[in-house]
Amino acid sequence: DLGGYVEEVQKMIRERVALPPGYSLAWGGQFQYLERAKARLKVVVPITIMLIFVLLYLNFRSISRSLIVLLSVPFGVVGSVILLYLLQYHLSVAVWVGIIALAGVATETGVIMIIFLDEAYERWQREGRLRSKADLREAIIEGAVQRVRPKMMTAFAIFIGLLPIMWSHGTGADVMKRIAAPMIGGIISSMLLTLLVIPAIYMLWRGRSIRDT
Repeated sequence: DLGGYVEEVQKMIRERVALPPGYSLAWGGQFQYLERAKARLKVVVPITIMLIFVLLYLNFRSISRSLIVLLSVPFGVVGSVILLYLLQYHLSVAVWVGIIALAGVATETGVIMIIFLDEAYERWQREGRLRSKADLREAIIEGAVQRVRPKMMTAFAIFIGLLPIMWSHGTGADVMKRIAAPMIGGIISSMLLTLLVIPAIYMLWRGRSIRDT
């Protein structure tokens, strides 16, 4: 990759080349653009995550729910890194754009799960059936397992829409592939998180307010 190559060359020059007093080296071209983009991304990525959290809080009015949903983002990045490694794609501006887009998509699937879990929890509570942690577990199973289809449809609609990009050719295809690859890999891992991990964390959170009998 461009950044790794230039870093290696810079290291070799520092070790082997003695510059006379008053001389200096500057690196330009595509490497210079890459460095500028990295500096912007150091600001853009934290702002993106912060904005996602703010939107989640405005929707749920709950810090706990917002943090649970936000867990979808790092789990989504896990799938992105694995697919990028398998495809032998290096980190680039296009890849980072894909990861930023993935953050929003992964959050979307997490929001769907939390909505269904809350709906099942509140219904069981209204009906007076939520008397123990065993009842809580059944309510969560109803909200999670029996609502698999809409969550799978949401994830696969995005997945199938992006997949043809990986077989595209021609002008701009290389850039589009590096934007789509993190999203495809991240959707798979974030979907597994949404179906398996979030319900377990939700039960730990809700279980604190229920005394087991």
